[in-house]
Amino acid sequence: MKVGLIEGNIMPIKKMIFLILCLGFVSSSFAADTTAEQAPTPQKDPLEIFNRAMYHFNDIVDHVVLKPLATVYNAIIPKPVAKCFSNFFGNIDTIPTVLNDLLQLNFYNLANDSWRLVINSTVGIIGFFDVAQHIGLKPNVEDLGLTFARWGWSNSTYLVIPFLGPTTFRDGLAWPINYQYLTIYPRIYPINFRYSLYGFGLVVKRADLLRFQSVFEQAAVDKYVFMRDAYLQRRHYLIERNKAPHHDS
Repeated sequence: MKVGLIEGNIMPIKKMIFLILCLGFVSSSFAADTTAEQAPTPQKDPLEIFNRAMYHFNDIVDHVVLKPLATVYNAIIPKPVAKCFSNFFGNIDTIPTVLNDLLQLNFYNLANDSWRLVINSTVGIIGFFDVAQHIGLKPNVEDLGLTFARWGWSNSTYLVIPFLGPTTFRDGLAWPINYQYLTIYPRIYPINFRYSLYGFGLVVKRADLLRFQSVFEQAAVDKYVFMRDAYLQRRHYLIERNKAPHHDS
């Protein structure tokens, strides 16, 4: 039975149990990849030829589709309204963050992120206003790739996927599972509205990144290397951060 646009249960208990068992199996199954990546190797990016080709493909898609849409969005949407949209999609992303806190057994962050979700979804009017941050509940970022890393798969080979962009084998494998089971989008109906909402979210996030475009253009002699190193350093920081009992994003 569906209520409004969203199914009654984000994840049935049986599916949650099955998912936890599957994720544990996947994490242990890729131990060989982890071991191989922990050893120092002279080749930092063994798939560089393929990755560069995919990077240039994604760059063309971005310049033809996403960047123009994001530019128009920034031109016509007032900044206060744009901030509300950014908050709204950030609140939606808090749902998988909370579930990954649970999978990581990080109860401190589970409490923080759960309260953020509750407060911003109610007092913050379904997330349009980040009320929680003003009372000391800082935003946090978690996904299934970070959960895999928490379970032991801390190192993985860099990979660029068409449309998805920079990732690793670990994060690329985790992304569809994270989307299907831990985000709210597969439970939004009708399907046309689901994809429209998800697509609009991509435009909003790309518009938020436009303010860093000049820094990227000026700093990057080799844009592929710049993007790769920035992604890997950010993921390394998040993985190391999760080893601490209490952390900030």
